[in-house]
Amino acid sequence: MSSKRASLLARQWQHGGWLSTTLRPLSALTAWAVARKRASYACGAKKPYRPPVPVVVIGNIYVGGTGKTPMVIATVEGLRARGYTPGVVSRGFGVKVGPRPRVGSGQLEAAQYGDEPALIARATGAPVSIHPRRALAAQALLQAHPEVDVIVSDDGLQHLALARDIEIVVQDQRGVGNGRLLPAGPLREPASRLADVDAVVTNIGTPAADSDAPPVGGRPRQVRMWLKPGDARQIEGHASHPLGAFSGQPRVAAAAGIGNPERFFDTLRSAGITLAATLPLPDHHDYATSPFQGMEADVILVTSKDAIKCGALQDARLWEVPVQADFSDAGLFDWLAQALRTRKIAGN
Repeated sequence: MSSKRASLLARQWQHGGWLSTTLRPLSALTAWAVARKRASYACGAKKPYRPPVPVVVIGNIYVGGTGKTPMVIATVEGLRARGYTPGVVSRGFGVKVGPRPRVGSGQLEAAQYGDEPALIARATGAPVSIHPRRALAAQALLQAHPEVDVIVSDDGLQHLALARDIEIVVQDQRGVGNGRLLPAGPLREPASRLADVDAVVTNIGTPAADSDAPPVGGRPRQVRMWLKPGDARQIEGHASHPLGAFSGQPRVAAAAGIGNPERFFDTLRSAGITLAATLPLPDHHDYATSPFQGMEADVILVTSKDAIKCGALQDARLWEVPVQADFSDAGLFDWLAQALRTRKIAGN
């Protein structure tokens, strides 16, 4: 899809318009398919796989990237700090897995596991299992790592074949867009689905946008999340500098192959960095060849999701900017740990 067409579709998905209205009959088909799928599990015609350990699903209803990966990493670390031994299941987007799931931990190759699972494994040290069928991924994870006592599903809100105990939706400031289902709008499920989940985490990008923290009680629990950048790390040379060291430099560029590249660029600007050029790339860009050869820059800042695939480019200008999620709700993971214990007791 050309950039002009993608931009048109993005505007229509957010605000509506002639194209969105034209596509509404197709959205009715999406609504029918979603309702039929949910009904088949609700009536017992299909039975989900119920693992012997609790499952936390972190997903979204807005198609594309909203900030799920930082939320998954924070959840794994938050549960581990409260006595759990988490493992992660993921689809492994863009990877041809085959009939058997792939399980690994530590420094995983993005080409073998996908960029997001590889990043999660590197950042948390938790074991990761990938397969399009999350139930198979969960079974393989527990077989390879019987010490795992809670599964965190990276995406998979709509993957009803895996039973879950807690559902957390991550959205960003786009909210539900124009409120319509694909393809007339950006939603995988109706906006009313948000009322059924346990928590809604809104990625606001930077803490400066966090005016009036939402209430934390009730269901769904409403939380705001923002991403704090850490020290920049040179991918080729392994040097490390505070991000502020690049402030005032005239030839600093940025690139991002994530769901919303502008959010990363805004994070850098909010840190006082003037960007001479920006390069938004498609989500999950594979970096099989370098897109940076024509960039006139001394420094190119990229996300961790991009950095994990850029090592083979051998470009000393590339610096990774890791981010850490912070939350308006200081008790978020205390609540989550307690909810898991409560539901485990109730299940017994």
